[in-house]
Amino acid sequence: MHNISLNMPPMSQTFDPEDIFKNRCILVDGPVIVGAGPSGLAVAACLKDQNVPFVVVERANCIASLWQNRTYDRLKLHLPKQFCQLPNFPFPDYFPEYPNKFQFINYLESYAKNFNITPNFNETVQSAKYDETFGLWRIKTIRNKNDKVVEVEYICRWIVVATGENSEKVVPEFEGLNDFGGHVMHACDYKSGESYTGKKVLVVGCGNSGMEVSLDLCNHNANPTMVVRSSVHVLPREIFGKSTFELAVTLMKRFPVWMVDKILLVLTRLILGNMEKYGIKRPSIGPLELKNTSGKTPVLDIGALEKIRSGKIKVVPGIKKFSAGKVELVDGNVLDIDSVVLATGYRSNVPSWLKENEFFSDDGIPKDPFPNGWKGKVGLYAVGFTRRGLSGASLDAISVSQDIAKSWKEETKQRKKTVAARHRRCISHF
Repeated sequence: MHNISLNMPPMSQTFDPEDIFKNRCILVDGPVIVGAGPSGLAVAACLKDQNVPFVVVERANCIASLWQNRTYDRLKLHLPKQFCQLPNFPFPDYFPEYPNKFQFINYLESYAKNFNITPNFNETVQSAKYDETFGLWRIKTIRNKNDKVVEVEYICRWIVVATGENSEKVVPEFEGLNDFGGHVMHACDYKSGESYTGKKVLVVGCGNSGMEVSLDLCNHNANPTMVVRSSVHVLPREIFGKSTFELAVTLMKRFPVWMVDKILLVLTRLILGNMEKYGIKRPSIGPLELKNTSGKTPVLDIGALEKIRSGKIKVVPGIKKFSAGKVELVDGNVLDIDSVVLATGYRSNVPSWLKENEFFSDDGIPKDPFPNGWKGKVGLYAVGFTRRGLSGASLDAISVSQDIAKSWKEETKQRKKTVAARHRRCISHF
């Protein structure tokens, strides 16, 4: 076994980062938080308030790498800012109701600075396993620094999985895609439609990303065609000047989910009209019930439907196969296209490194649904897997930090009692 450093970091990462290279095995007096996105930052900030030490490891070179490196430029928060702020740090008053991507990143950087959260960047977790013999977690990582690759092992009582539901892109296999010959990218690499002016672009997927990418392409005078493979709920972002999400939250305090769904769908039909004639079919299950049961988020329209009605965004059914410069659809139609954007979603990467099979399912999501999916056994926690966005992550972060703080303080108190008792025995011996 490697030599263990017994110099505990007193608060978060206040120890010298170079210690990692001197001591390949580090004993952490507190939890290790995996991931420095909004979820990881929220847990870290809440632990700071409880005076609990921690270490944050992040595979990228910055906080919130998904937001910074894998989102398109026109992105805005889909919900009003009051539903997206992290614990103990509200958005600035001058921010608009729906902050854009760059404002949100600025908010997260200010959040990390305010709570003095300094993650260990460029450090990727290879495996995390609970050692039943010692009752501790062993977290093995690889850290890249100054072109050097160093293996590190953290030993700790608690581990917080904060890598989120969207850590890896999903790229389905399509027959003939390798023969297509045109430009193909996932939506996580799409920034702007500026370079697509005049191009025929096939957008595969009709979730929030597919709708927004199609709208952005349209605004840059491209010719987008959106593939709608299955039914999807599209709701207006606001209803009678009030956030649809806020309205739903208010209604759910008085009515059951099925009734709130009916109310939302009636209002949506009045505002948006019948979308089936444009190729967009609604699921038989209501939007909130579908979200609760499958995690499928309804689309909040910010202008794409108007472009669909006008024919500027074309809607087509599923794909059968690709060929050179073309795509054949399941209805037999063949389209000439120049480029493809795969708005095919993301998934969790937890199963690739977390060595346990009780708490997380095979798809990397906690088996227990919200609000009980934040705590596993033997010091295992999860934040950011509620399928309820930033508000769900914040609630979980508060629960996790309070639970860890309680255990940490009890164990610290017990250790102090043990040390004091040994000290008294030593004195009495002399």
